Amino acid sequence: MFSELEYWLSLLFLLALGALGASSVIVKKKPEAKELIEKLAKISGWVGVISALYGIWGLINVLRFIGMLRFLALMWLTMLVTSLVFIGLGFIFGYGMVTAYLSEEAKAKGEELRKKLVGFQIPLGYVSLALAVWWLLLRFVIY
Repeated sequence: MFSELEYWLSLLFLLALGALGASSVIVKKKPEAKELIEKLAKISGWVGVISALYGIWGLINVLRFIGMLRFLALMWLTMLVTSLVFIGLGFIFGYGMVTAYLSEEAKAKGEELRKKLVGFQIPLGYVSLALAVWWLLLRFVIY
């Protein structure tokens, strides 16, 4: 399971990634949110890189505890989906920051993958926000 710090970090990143991922739709529906989302967009690269790394770490942990699937399937699945959302949105938002460190071949392959993932940005943003709500609900049920 998550430590207290991991829980709150995950929740914070899910909310930030969700707001960034669904920003175009959110601003259309709530124009007053534009200023806040613009502030968040300024650090989207950092949010992306850290989220992607955090998601990879989470995926490793989820796979390490695959035996948990038998007893706590819903929790295990929630952790798996959360890690995959972190990786997907993290890659989308963090890609621009890491391209300076990539070879030309890696840049080309990464750009292909990013173009495919950008089509899922808004749905992943909604999933991220839904996961944040889900984690809050789980928090009240488990604790």
